[in-house]
Amino acid sequence: MTGPALGTRTPRGLHRFTGPRPPRPETCELCGVAVPEAGHRHLVETEKRALVCACTACSLLFDRPGARTGRYRAVPDRYLADPEHRLDQGVWELLQIPVGVAFLFRNAALDRLVALYPSPAGATESELDPETWQRVLGGGRLAALLEPDTEALLVHRWEGRSGCYLVPIDVCYELVGRMRLLWQGFDGGAEARAALAAFFDEVGRRAKPLAPATEAGPA
Repeated sequence: MTGPALGTRTPRGLHRFTGPRPPRPETCELCGVAVPEAGHRHLVETEKRALVCACTACSLLFDRPGARTGRYRAVPDRYLADPEHRLDQGVWELLQIPVGVAFLFRNAALDRLVALYPSPAGATESELDPETWQRVLGGGRLAALLEPDTEALLVHRWEGRSGCYLVPIDVCYELVGRMRLLWQGFDGGAEARAALAAFFDEVGRRAKPLAPATEAGPA
């Protein structure tokens, strides 16, 4: 099954994360072999800006430097954190995000950052002009490492604190689907907030912190 479109105002294909699982097993969308429901890799189909499921063998074909400009690109599995990154309340208000989390990726075709956030309707694209996002986040250390179309900057602000992570883009859409399933009322409800906290606990556990700027070397 084809995954969510990346960088559209109302991405489709989120039923992988938002609806009941079909009775048939998940399969690789390139060769048809069965893949585990959880833990299999994804590719980005760049022409359609969509996620597709892939088995290990097929994903490895597109996980090489020479394959990064073709029709399919493998979604990396790296998680990075920048402990020096800060988003104070004033900056967050400037970004005009109605919830405490957003993710951005560099769309290679548009050659700019595209920003989205979870909502009861799914992934919603920010109406803020791209220049503001670029000014606030585009010059950061994580943005400089971002692989186009396949990785995202995930920003989160809660209880006066903020975090910024570089993550595989498919986990952002998984979060969107989870929030869409659990969201209740104006603020999402207790179950959605608990799921969001657990999600960021896992991201924080997996993320490798960048070295301080004075010591920074290759990530």
